[in-house]
Amino acid sequence: MTIERKKKAKLIILLGVIWFVISLPLPWIINNPEVSQSSFNTILGIIGIMSIPFIILGIVWTLKPELTT
Repeated sequence: MTIERKKKAKLIILLGVIWFVISLPLPWIINNPEVSQSSFNTILGIIGIMSIPFIILGIVWTLKPELTT
């Protein structure tokens, strides 16, 4: 594996982690005692599914930056 491919792989992983952390529920959902466990799991699942296209876009744009123009 070349150094360039390793850098791109690290960047893709970093972008995915950053996006997932940013899209996590706000602290008011986590610290709110009125939010039940099932509601919390549903919200977390929805956020996870909504994150997939943006993570894929970040990966594609990292691999092929000419697609952004």
